[in-house]
Amino acid sequence: MLTKSLLQTLSHPIFTKHQISVQIKRDDLIHPQISGNKWRKLKYNIEYAKKQKLAGIVSFGGSYSNHIHALAYACYQQKIKSVAIIRGEASNGENSTLSWAKHWGMELHFVDRKTYRKRDDANYLAQLQQKFPDYFIVPEGGSNTLALPGMAEVINELEQQTQFDTLMVPVGSGGTLAGLITADNSLVQNKQHQLLGIAVLKQPKEHTDYLDKSVRRLLSKKHQQKGNWQILSQYHGGGYAKFKLEDAQRIIDFSQITGVPFEPIYSGKMIIALLDLIEAGYFAKQHRIVLLHTGGLQGLAGLAEQNKITVNEWPSPPEPPVR
Repeated sequence: MLTKSLLQTLSHPIFTKHQISVQIKRDDLIHPQISGNKWRKLKYNIEYAKKQKLAGIVSFGGSYSNHIHALAYACYQQKIKSVAIIRGEASNGENSTLSWAKHWGMELHFVDRKTYRKRDDANYLAQLQQKFPDYFIVPEGGSNTLALPGMAEVINELEQQTQFDTLMVPVGSGGTLAGLITADNSLVQNKQHQLLGIAVLKQPKEHTDYLDKSVRRLLSKKHQQKGNWQILSQYHGGGYAKFKLEDAQRIIDFSQITGVPFEPIYSGKMIIALLDLIEAGYFAKQHRIVLLHTGGLQGLAGLAEQNKITVNEWPSPPEPPVR
């Protein structure tokens, strides 16, 4: 496991045209199975479970969840058990993501959407804890307070690697951005940066600030009042796990020019936001941007299975485990 991820300078005609410098922190290279923000968020959760001598971890996710895929391998590697509450039908257990999860020993429990929506409900969690009394329950996406110090390490590493003005990151469950905010707000005042989150899911009409609230719930009162971050919600591409065909082509083109692989669900949406914002003049000349690549490339196999992408246009997804 790498202790510090690579920082890579990107070249692209649009950067030259607008006199912007862009670097990308390659958290996708941390580990072939538990790459990106997944490992950083799980790191201290697993450490806690082991210190408490618990049997394992229970968590939540969809049928193609990057978090579930990473958790299964991380627990296998650390020799503790893992249980996943999966939104969907049991037949999905044979897909690429969940085949690997089972291969690494994860126990899968499939529930309907109504039940899955209770994943943050105190009564439901209490029942789940009774069912798995010696397990640590970790929220969907691994986003809890134990995720924050792992994500904070990104800021600490960047402080040693470069100088920048804005850090951009895709936002799903909020833990990644909350950890970055916590660390950045701990820097001396004149070194703080602008943190720009790109929502990858469509927020409910009645709760347009859903992600903002999710992030603030994880922050201490000290950090909730700091205003050096925001979440842009217009780049979700139709909703979670959805994307526009024209955006997919732009992501493919960007990958071919820069040599960095992306997928269209998380980091790819950050790329669309970056390109649109630069063209719109959002960033001043000489602005220094760092992108955080949060991994998730294993999800390409699932998109191919669902015929949402053509494999030869994207990085090669991992092969399913040998049965």
